[in-house]
Amino acid sequence: MRHHPRYQRSWRPPRHGAGMGAVIGAVCFHVFANFPDAAALAHPADGVTRALLLAGPLALLGRDKKPLAVLAVAGAATIAVATQLPPSWTYAVAPAIALFTAVRTGRGRPALAVAAALYTAYLAVTWVFAAPLGVSAAVRPGIRDAVLAALGLGMAMVLGGASRSRAAYIAEMTKVNAERARARQEQERRQASDERLRIARELHDVLGHHLSLINVQAGVGLHLMDNRPEQAREALTAIKTASAEALREVRAVLGVLRPEEEAAPRQPALGLDRLDDLTADAGLPVSTITTGPKRPLPAEVDRAAYRIVQEALTNVRRHAAAGAAEVAIEYAPAELRLRIRNDGPAAPPQPDDAGSGSGIAGMRARAETLGGTLSAGPLPEGGYLVAATLPTAWGDKS
Repeated sequence: MRHHPRYQRSWRPPRHGAGMGAVIGAVCFHVFANFPDAAALAHPADGVTRALLLAGPLALLGRDKKPLAVLAVAGAATIAVATQLPPSWTYAVAPAIALFTAVRTGRGRPALAVAAALYTAYLAVTWVFAAPLGVSAAVRPGIRDAVLAALGLGMAMVLGGASRSRAAYIAEMTKVNAERARARQEQERRQASDERLRIARELHDVLGHHLSLINVQAGVGLHLMDNRPEQAREALTAIKTASAEALREVRAVLGVLRPEEEAAPRQPALGLDRLDDLTADAGLPVSTITTGPKRPLPAEVDRAAYRIVQEALTNVRRHAAAGAAEVAIEYAPAELRLRIRNDGPAAPPQPDDAGSGSGIAGMRARAETLGGTLSAGPLPEGGYLVAATLPTAWGDKS
């Protein structure tokens, strides 16, 4: 398969400081391990050999841009050194790194061809044509050295392929996680938008019906006030009843934010004074703990607290393999704190777990509408906790 350059670059892992580290490491192996042997040479090639020992490591500086060319240069320099020094793996570090890089960046097949050509040239120079080239018998490799060199090249290719696969896996997982997070955020935005539309429709219906009735009754009252005061009184009574009903329904609509799939209530939203009825019908044993001096709450806070407890217990019944649940209510000086916990089995925490699920999104919307907060997630020791804080100080002044 042919590899397009842009495709190869897209799979390249970030290098940070690894580039210079590889070059410095190769220089250390080539220089400190082999300069004593190079210094012991007794012919004019000494200076050339020392330069060749540095050529391979320095060529690694360009291995990300031209990995095959760097592999060829480092391999050729190593072959030249092999004609001057005894066999050693230390002066083959640079070509091994270059081969690893070429395979990791997606050039496996051409890198294999270059490596095979270099290995063939190495054997030809040090074995087949050693005598005509004047290669000393002391530096010629044995069969063991040739086999180890082949194994080293194979290991570099295997490690390069493994590194490429790992980089591709990490890139794919990063992409998948980003897509999941984006989808989760989009779902929450869509649920919030749907909830706003639902509230707008309900407000339109409530206000349209009751204000129309009030307008008609007010016209009747004004028309009959002088001639038939008794009927005018009935019209004013109807206006009072309609306005009270309209206020009650508007408060119910603003105080109850439920998901689309939740069935519409057949009665006004209840408050914490009816919590015993709710826990009795939860479908599992529920214990209630109340702390702090109990006091009347603002109607919106009371309804929101009831709905949060209701939704949390519904989630326990639907999704958790729990045997019991606990509802803790704390009347703090300026806020109401709720904690609904079940004893389900332990589960490993998941990223953004508290934000998943339309039920939790609805509970969070209720709390945030009143200026409060809500969090939900599994507990390390087992079970699941929903914690909400609703401010009440502004309502206690009324």
